[in-house]
Amino acid sequence: MAPNSDHPGEWAADDPIKLLAIRDTPLSVDEVFRAVGDDAAGGTALFVGTVRNHDGGADVEELGYSCHPTAEAEMRRIAEKVAAEYPVRALAAVHRVGDLQVGDLAVVVAVACPHRGEAFDACRRLIHDLKHDVPIWKHQRFSDGTEDWVGA
Repeated sequence: MAPNSDHPGEWAADDPIKLLAIRDTPLSVDEVFRAVGDDAAGGTALFVGTVRNHDGGADVEELGYSCHPTAEAEMRRIAEKVAAEYPVRALAAVHRVGDLQVGDLAVVVAVACPHRGEAFDACRRLIHDLKHDVPIWKHQRFSDGTEDWVGA
């Protein structure tokens, strides 16, 4: 990303990817937020995806996430693309796998940029592309006994 001014804080950081992970343990919003702390960032956008109690008009009882072995590499590719397109000072993304209950955190992403608009745009792009392209699959189990698989 080309600089906006003579101040280096207006530019993307040389190595903005601070945290990328797929985990089978509970996620921490605080960990992700701390990972993107940067004194040159004037805006930090954070997105937290949680397991909701419904989908498509059906009551969700629980769900499980699984992923392909290449999922973390695909996360990195997407993070690098976002960092190349926006003046990202710091970026982090973690996704949960395994069995989750309603209310559990499924994904947490954050992006810090020099200005809030850039941070919002970069964060929106990051979560959109992660959900669309990373080979993570969601197996939903509904209260009526039916099941559904959803994923990239």
